[in-house]
Amino acid sequence: SLPIQKRRDLEELHLLIQTVMQGCRIWFLDGRDASGKIVSNPNIGYGQLELMLAGGKTKTFYQIGISANTTGISVYLMGLKDKKYLMETYQSQIGKASVTSYCIKFKTLKDLDLSVLTAAIKDVSEKTSPGK
Repeated sequence: SLPIQKRRDLEELHLLIQTVMQGCRIWFLDGRDASGKIVSNPNIGYGQLELMLAGGKTKTFYQIGISANTTGISVYLMGLKDKKYLMETYQSQIGKASVTSYCIKFKTLKDLDLSVLTAAIKDVSEKTSPGK
């Protein structure tokens, strides 16, 4: 149901991530919590990590995720301990995108330097793999 260009961008991202993270677990999340309430946009995740929650509990989740939203696309890069790392490492090189502690947001793929996005995905997936 997405506009054709956004759908094509998501398909290209899906293939790119699968190339970088060959054989990884793929998650399909509909954006609903355990009670069925919508709490986020539907998203696709790749890989697996243990996130530390408040109170010392952990949650199994994906390492890299993609999601369409009303303003464009978000790529989630989860599990980094240094919350400034993505911004400091990739913001100045990636192109027309907003980079936060765990997310790269952009309107379309043509706004980005795909080699920098690929490097960020590879970097984060390696840094957050089990045993790292």
